[in-house]
Amino acid sequence: MAKKTVATLQSSSKRLTKAIKMVKSPKTGAYIFSEAVMAPEMVNEWLSKK
Repeated sequence: MAKKTVATLQSSSKRLTKAIKMVKSPKTGAYIFSEAVMAPEMVNEWLSKK
């Protein structure tokens, strides 16, 4: 289960997007949130990784 945040960050001349992915911990079975700031073109690739 993954969700892309609505907020778009802008710094100087580069557009960046913050993506948040919910990942299940193999050790405890609990869900944790993994966050990353990247270019909008890379979001779908990052979310599809396991």
